[in-house]
Amino acid sequence: MDKVKEIESSFNHGISLSERKNIVVTGVKKIESFDKEEFLMETTLGFLIIKGEELEIIKLDTYQGNVSIKGHVDSMAYLDNINGKKDKENSFISKLFK
Repeated sequence: MDKVKEIESSFNHGISLSERKNIVVTGVKKIESFDKEEFLMETTLGFLIIKGEELEIIKLDTYQGNVSIKGHVDSMAYLDNINGKKDKENSFISKLFK
């Protein structure tokens, strides 16, 4: 069990994008969801969402935490949490009605 924790914590996170067609992400802990238009993955530095068209996994190395994706990449963003704005709205509403 300790070896698994050591491996996960030793992942270095990085992104390499080539011509908006090929992307390699390192330091990936888990892919939460994916389809041809969106990838949501947990990295060592937080959740990363990649949006585009005709996206598909080319290579997945779960041992080293590397993911290669091809397709047309439109955007990449880090999320503070998976629910995004919903949590901010809920916290605002909950503060308003306290």
